[in-house]
Amino acid sequence: MSQLVLYLILVLPLVVTAQRQFYENKFTIGALFTKENTDAELAFKYAAQWHSLYSGDGTSYSTLVQKLPEGNTFASSKLVCNMTKTQNRLIAIFGPDSLKTSAIVQSICKKLEIPHIQTSWQPSTNYPPIIALNFYPAADLLAEGFATILKHMNWKSYAITYQRDEALIRLQGVLKIPESTDNPVTVRQLVQHGDNRPLFKLLKVSGITKIIMDCDTDDIINYLQQAKEVGLLNYPTSYLLTSLDAHTLDYSVLDTSANITMVRLFDPSNEHLVRHLKSWEVGEMRSNRNVATTPETVRTDSALMIDAVNLLIEAVNHLNKTEIISPRPMVCEESDTWEGGYRIAAYMKEHRLANPITGPIVFDQFGRRINFNLQLIELNSNLVKATWCPANGTRLNITINAKQRQQMILRSLQKQRIVVSSKLVDPYLMEVNASHASDSLTSRYEGYAVDLIELVARELNFTYVFTITESNGNYDESSGLWNGVVGDVVNGVAQLGICDLTITHQRRQAVDFSNPFMTLGISILYKKPTPGEANMFAFIDPLAQDVWMYTATAYLGVSVVLYLIARMAPGDWESSHPCDENPTELENAWNLGNALWLTMGSIMTQGCDILPKGISSRMAVSMWWFFSLLMTSSYTANLAAYLSKERLGVSINSVDDLVAQNKIKFGTLINGSTYEFFKESNYSKYQAVWNKMSGFKPSTFVGKNHEGVRKVLNKNQEYAFFMESASMEYEISKQCELAEIGDWLDSKGYGIAMPTDAPYRGEINGAILKYQESGALQTLKKKWWKELIKKEPCEIEETDEKKDDGLKLANVGGVFIVLGFGVTISFCIAVVEFLWNAKSIASQEGVGYCEVLKSEVKFAVNFWVIKKAVRAEAKQSTPLPEASHSEEVDDKGSFFNLQILPRINSSRSISALS
Repeated sequence: MSQLVLYLILVLPLVVTAQRQFYENKFTIGALFTKENTDAELAFKYAAQWHSLYSGDGTSYSTLVQKLPEGNTFASSKLVCNMTKTQNRLIAIFGPDSLKTSAIVQSICKKLEIPHIQTSWQPSTNYPPIIALNFYPAADLLAEGFATILKHMNWKSYAITYQRDEALIRLQGVLKIPESTDNPVTVRQLVQHGDNRPLFKLLKVSGITKIIMDCDTDDIINYLQQAKEVGLLNYPTSYLLTSLDAHTLDYSVLDTSANITMVRLFDPSNEHLVRHLKSWEVGEMRSNRNVATTPETVRTDSALMIDAVNLLIEAVNHLNKTEIISPRPMVCEESDTWEGGYRIAAYMKEHRLANPITGPIVFDQFGRRINFNLQLIELNSNLVKATWCPANGTRLNITINAKQRQQMILRSLQKQRIVVSSKLVDPYLMEVNASHASDSLTSRYEGYAVDLIELVARELNFTYVFTITESNGNYDESSGLWNGVVGDVVNGVAQLGICDLTITHQRRQAVDFSNPFMTLGISILYKKPTPGEANMFAFIDPLAQDVWMYTATAYLGVSVVLYLIARMAPGDWESSHPCDENPTELENAWNLGNALWLTMGSIMTQGCDILPKGISSRMAVSMWWFFSLLMTSSYTANLAAYLSKERLGVSINSVDDLVAQNKIKFGTLINGSTYEFFKESNYSKYQAVWNKMSGFKPSTFVGKNHEGVRKVLNKNQEYAFFMESASMEYEISKQCELAEIGDWLDSKGYGIAMPTDAPYRGEINGAILKYQESGALQTLKKKWWKELIKKEPCEIEETDEKKDDGLKLANVGGVFIVLGFGVTISFCIAVVEFLWNAKSIASQEGVGYCEVLKSEVKFAVNFWVIKKAVRAEAKQSTPLPEASHSEEVDDKGSFFNLQILPRINSSRSISALS
């Protein structure tokens, strides 16, 4: 008996001590879930089990999992209080993931001072108690991360679609990005488990191709499928999914070509995660259950749960070595607290987990996680494009080089057929065979645009197909929509738009453009100057009709006045014979005929054989000469100008000339870039063009360029067409009658349109720049503007010097008519004089008229006879005084006079010879 007592005294303390140590090294971790058999529950159970098996210090951890009713806070509070009351070794409570029930659980843990650990998103509007820790990134920092990512994506216009109201808290940083100068951001709420096709269709019609989607992970595929049904899931539509588990889904069912960007918190290939998954498989196999989870499908809450359990157990193990942790049951209704709870929570905030799966874990004093790494990836690619952590602020850490980025873009571009919107316009796109049903562009279409997109596609290795529209693209202010090529790009019908599409500020707000592949400007298309109607009497035009009348009147008046002055001027009376120094009679040579002859010779610049000698007559003649000098010089100068004008017809050389005249009407393509240029211009000259052009009745605007060209070529009207120089050059190459007038009014370019922020813009710019430098684009233009035009080449224009060599007969023929008419009249007068002289001789000589006429004609045609006899009566004339009257002496000779004397024109000379 004494030995038994001695044994009990020696052994019993050892047994009690061993039992106590065993009891003190066994802890319970509670977890609350709202769903059955989740991966997070497996992660919680096997993480604790792994530490129990491999800790090596005898410490074991059991798990207590409870299912909370969704949204029932009263039942949840009862369940948690029952857990704390019955479990005497409970060291922490995990969960739940429901926002409605987590608040009551957190409140109970705060009262009892039990560490409360969460792994789901919680709003950061109210700071949690310091007894709580949340391994999920803090809401405000996560919002900052999303905002930074979006800024670096350069989305200028986008839509935010969200499922639950708390998404607006997650995206508060994104909502603060837009400024007043940016396009407004569209915010729409998704119908949970409902039809969202009308919403996506509205976004598509609005031209939105950039969408941020915040929804439950399990609903992502459903929402994207609805978007696909309305055509909002094709390239280059882009989505940013804010769910950190979006990368775990299988998107192959969508068969999409859209750009889908996702954000994740950890790398699925992490070796520690793979090791834990192995423990899941082994543990579930013992229970004849299979684990379908792979590293690629592990969700964030499961990975966070592993890190949370690992950090809790490490903290408890470390603290238990320095001071025994003694959890005990606690009653919610009593003012009972556990003194070890704050100690564990504080240590967890300071302790750093060696190899966390979800990246660096750092908490602030309120237990919010303030350090983590967000990884940016794209659909069907495990390559991390960029990372962000709170320490980076507004800087995104790009993890791929330029070549990798280009490869990603090209792969995205090459995995689908690019739709190219264009319009049928020569020479950019022309239909070769309208009945051809094949998609082969080389057989259906040809032109500059086809060759250009073929060069770009060959460089970037993608396929394409054309869709045809009616116009380049105009904005309808009433509906707020674009049409034409721009409308197709904005609405997502096409990924590229190419034709004679001018890069303008208004279009640039709706779409992005590549570098210009062609530089051009606005100019005036007009007919080449052509000869006016031939006017044989154009030499009359330099002087107005009243000037001609006044000049003729002045000629007659001055001639009569000169005759009168000469009769009165003593200096104009002189001796009849120059050798007679003392004449008894004086004569005056200035009869009316000589006066008319002098004035005519002066104004014709030919002079005269007699000149005035009196002072007054010379003064009168000098004034006439001055008048003749000015009139003749003015006529000569104006004659050249008027004949040139007659030859060239109506001519304009600039916009100023066009606005200053009223004969030529002008217009442009309605609602085109040239139309908007004049309409919106603040320059006074172009405002004048717009005011005059828009005021023409009927309207001079046209719907197509070829209509404007046809109006220019119309010979029944005078019309000028404002047109872009590239298209104008093509029309001039086809029509030799056309010409470009003046210099360019502006400078701009044609570009390839693409959706705003299109990722492939840089690659297309690089291709265009390459072909510009190589000269391929210039060769392409020469091909379609010169070589392939099916017409005879225009004649080479003569130089200006050759054009001015001389006037044609049609311009000066009237001068020859006047000359012929005048000579004809003078010849008729000479014939009348000849007949009259023959009659006088017949009458004086008493010979028959016919005989005299025959003799006179015979003498007249005897051209080698240059002298004519004076008739006998002249030789036997009266003395000088009686013969002094020249008017009464007939100087006409007759062939019947036998004496041949020199022919004398003056009667006084005949008397002298007698």
